[in-house]
Amino acid sequence: MTESAEQGGQGSEPGEHSAERLPEEHSPEEGSAEEHPSEEHSAEQPEPLSDEERRVRRYKRRMSAYRSARVLSRPGFRGTLRERLAVLDAAPDLYDLDEASDVYGDGVVEALERKVAGLLGKEAAAFFPTGTMAQQVALRCWAGRTGDGAVALHAMSHPEVHERHALSQVSGLRPVRLTGEPRQPTAEEVRDFAEPFGALMLELPLRDAGFLLPSWEELCEVVAAARERDAVVHFDGARLWESAVHLGRPLDEIADLADSVYVSFYKSLDGYGGAALAGPKTLVDEARTWRHRYGGQVFQQFPTALSALAGLERELPRLPEYVRHARVVAAALREGFAAAGLPWARVHPEVPHTNAFQVWLPYDPDVVAEAAVRQAEETNTLLFTNPWDAKGPAVAYTEVDVRAAGLEWTAGDVKAAVSQFVARLNEEVGKPEVRE
Repeated sequence: MTESAEQGGQGSEPGEHSAERLPEEHSPEEGSAEEHPSEEHSAEQPEPLSDEERRVRRYKRRMSAYRSARVLSRPGFRGTLRERLAVLDAAPDLYDLDEASDVYGDGVVEALERKVAGLLGKEAAAFFPTGTMAQQVALRCWAGRTGDGAVALHAMSHPEVHERHALSQVSGLRPVRLTGEPRQPTAEEVRDFAEPFGALMLELPLRDAGFLLPSWEELCEVVAAARERDAVVHFDGARLWESAVHLGRPLDEIADLADSVYVSFYKSLDGYGGAALAGPKTLVDEARTWRHRYGGQVFQQFPTALSALAGLERELPRLPEYVRHARVVAAALREGFAAAGLPWARVHPEVPHTNAFQVWLPYDPDVVAEAAVRQAEETNTLLFTNPWDAKGPAVAYTEVDVRAAGLEWTAGDVKAAVSQFVARLNEEVGKPEVRE
């Protein structure tokens, strides 16, 4: 059994994908036979671990090693409560803390909404507790305007893979898949699709395909193809913040291509959670009504709103630097694997489109995951902080993201870490069973 980067929507995230959430993982209950074996059985050979137990133990070892290891990324969601609360130390510089607290979306929440609308060049924005809710509401509102509940999207997009079919089961919409290929949809696929659709949803970047983005020219062509069909365009921009480098345009120019845009506050900006839907004021006003109906009209959200403002102030300006350094790290990984003599290894995409990308290796995920944890335990360097999962028979993949911690790594550091990792991988391959 493999370690999953996301359970039911990294995400994943990292998230919803990429926070790493493993709700089924737990420690043995106090007093259980596993924790306190009886004298009667203490001398017996221990029962072999199940795949699930082995995975849980490895996860705990990885997280224990992560706390002190050198890593390429240290996202806020993995921090302690004290570290997370420290995000608000900058709050006095971001908002007048002597103002009244928010109640049902006013005050600091409104200030955050105005800031996001300005950054994206939209008339208005509405705060939502989750991106899943924000996108359902956006697409539901557009369906009411177009009279067509069909939503054209990629088969690997977040609503199709990580939201338990919420678009159809909750909002009564009908997702139609433009393609299942691990790439962005093309203008031809949009233009020639065999049935009508009222909205085109584009995930920028397409996370599950390797955080892939189209070129600016390709994006303009896809949007134009949707317009030819009188469809509205909605961007799933959970990670739009870090997409500007590859697309070569400022955020407001990118967002201007779409009728509406959703952005996340925690995936890249290290906020406590939350999302925003930006677009025309009439759409956003209606979205607020549906937000209430969906249960998203939360009484007070000032900690989350303040953390989002802090992320926009601190992390947003640094994202281009993270993207550029991710390209250095990716190149060093490729060179390091080649120098180590691995029979086959892939960094995907070869030149990352954002500050995150995938690494594929021709081994069972359990073997690779064990080598990664051993490296951290034995060298205090955790090259791969995220779980490994199966990409096919005897092919494992993981996601690598580069943030502030990764800026301290040189290309030489990465290559040295690859050498350490491969040495342990070779040891694991030679063992009859995965080490625990």
